[in-house]
Amino acid sequence: MGTRGVIGDKWSMRILWVCAIGSAVGLYMVAVERQAQNRARMLAEELRATESGGSNGQDG
Repeated sequence: MGTRGVIGDKWSMRILWVCAIGSAVGLYMVAVERQAQNRARMLAEELRATESGGSNGQDG
């Protein structure tokens, strides 16, 4: 059985690693973006709470 027309074992492993690393980078970027959105949402909620005049039970 010849290996003509079939990606070699070494290249298939390289392609697999590139796909795995690309997926990990993509998931990391999504996580960072979600964290930034959550932080912005939390800051907006705190700003709204302070603008409404409520002290939320804190001394100040």
